[in-house]
Amino acid sequence: MPTLVLPPRYSPDSIALWRAATALDWTVERLGSWRVPDRLKGQDVVLYGEPLFASVVADQLGVALLEPPIDWLPALPEKYRRRAVRLATLSEARRIESPAFIKPADDKCFAACVFQAGTEIPAADLLPEATPVLVAEPVMWTLEVRCFVLDRTVQTWSPYLRHGALAEAPDGTWPCTDPESQEAMALAGEILADRTVNIPPALALDIGTIQGRGWAVVEANAAWGSGIYGCDPAAVLRLVRRSCIPRAQLESRDKAWLVDRLEGTGPNAR
Repeated sequence: MPTLVLPPRYSPDSIALWRAATALDWTVERLGSWRVPDRLKGQDVVLYGEPLFASVVADQLGVALLEPPIDWLPALPEKYRRRAVRLATLSEARRIESPAFIKPADDKCFAACVFQAGTEIPAADLLPEATPVLVAEPVMWTLEVRCFVLDRTVQTWSPYLRHGALAEAPDGTWPCTDPESQEAMALAGEILADRTVNIPPALALDIGTIQGRGWAVVEANAAWGSGIYGCDPAAVLRLVRRSCIPRAQLESRDKAWLVDRLEGTGPNAR
C-alpha cells in the first residue's frame, strides 16, 4: 500500500484525505517540515499539498507531478469558456487600462480578482516582469462546481461557490439542485468526450454558470493540490495517486503534463 505524504499544516482537506487513506489501509505521513525523512525516499508515495510545498517535496522524493499547463484555459475552445481569456506577462498586464480579471497563472503571488486597471496589481514592482498571468473578461459566476476527473471520467464532484460565497450548507453538506446537477454533468461530459481538448490523466476541472451566458469552464487545476469541498475523499485519492508518478516510471503520455518548477523545465516552467 502507498504512503500518503501530507504537509505540516493541518487543513480540513488534509484531514479528510488522511481519514480516507487510513480506511484504505494506506500509511499516512504528515511531515514536520519540508525536509523528507530518508525512510520515505524510494517508497511508493502519494503527495498532496500546496504547489510550492509539493514541488519541494516531490523533488526530494523523486516524484513527478502532473497537471494542466498554464495555457490550458486560453487554449480551450471559446464555446467552453464563454469569455475571452489570454495568457500574458505581468508586464503586459500592468499596462491594461480597462477592467479585467487577472490572476497568477502558476502560483499565488497576488490575489486573483477584477482589477479596474493593471496598475492596481499589488506588489507588481516586486515580481519579475515575465511572471505569467491569465487575463480574462470580467463575468459574474452564479454557481461553481469542482469535478475530479480521472481518465476523462468524472469520479466525484461538488459545488463550491454560489455567487462568490462558499456553497456549504449549515449542516456541512454542499447542496445542488437536480437541474444544476444534470446541467453540470452534461457540460463536463461534453468537454471530456471532445478529443480536441487535451486532458491530463487526472485533474480538478472547475465549471460553472456565468450570469446571462450559461455553463462554462472556470479553470483546471492539479489533482494533488486542489480543495475537495464536498467530494468523496477516497475518489480524490485515486486521482492524487495518478498525478504523482515516480520519475523512473514516467511514460511518454505523461511527460506532456510534467511539472518541474524547481528545475525550470517542462510546459509549466517559467
